[in-house]
Amino acid sequence: MNVNSFPPIVDARSRILVLGSMPGVASLQAHQYYGNARNYLWRIVYGLFGGGREPDEEYEGRITFALENGVALWDVIASCERVGSLDSNIKLAIPNDIPGLLAVYPNIEVLACNGTKSYSELMKHFGTDPEIRLRKVLRMPSTSPIPTRDYRGLDDRLQVWRTLLDK
Repeated sequence: MNVNSFPPIVDARSRILVLGSMPGVASLQAHQYYGNARNYLWRIVYGLFGGGREPDEEYEGRITFALENGVALWDVIASCERVGSLDSNIKLAIPNDIPGLLAVYPNIEVLACNGTKSYSELMKHFGTDPEIRLRKVLRMPSTSPIPTRDYRGLDDRLQVWRTLLDK
């Protein structure tokens, strides 16, 4: 099944661009970045910048909070063929114009790739592009709720995501 990503959430205050691979089924159905309530992304963003505050219940409040704290959101992949939500099922990926976005928003200093697929697709399509090479590119643990060998839950992921603040 053909799936398409969302437009970027970004403004002139953005310093960190969180790059997913492609929204999952729950996010696509909700028309929201990280719309799966089990995904850790919003708890991580609030954990980094919220001083113990819980994520806003309303999506628009979460977007406002991210932007106010210099966090932009987009996906490396513009469209692909995929059944279900797993990155391993992505086929025929067509990238978004990440270098073009960075040229328009030069204050973005860090590209935080949310998981291995995001990072590998970014490097495959744009790894030598000057707009990418000007920035710090980090491969972060996926915010997916699926446990991995190295990351069991929110706390261990949040610990690694805190490196975004060490730029």
